[in-house]
Amino acid sequence: MTTSRLGWVKSSYSGSQGGNCVEAAADGHGAILVRDTQDRPGAMLTFQASPWRQFAQSLKAVKALPLLAGLHIS
Repeated sequence: MTTSRLGWVKSSYSGSQGGNCVEAAADGHGAILVRDTQDRPGAMLTFQASPWRQFAQSLKAVKALPLLAGLHIS
């Protein structure tokens, strides 16, 4: 699969300092591709759109929990 034409989006949690960065793109056929920004030609994970959406929503919910308790996640 040629991925150079996909609209890759860098995770907003990746930061600008490098390190643990991921990008995601919709393939136009109902799947979400995820890759390491430091190894773009390397392996990609493929998720169906609905499970990916559920996963992303669960991360947002988990991130909000410590904020409610006054804790900080780094």
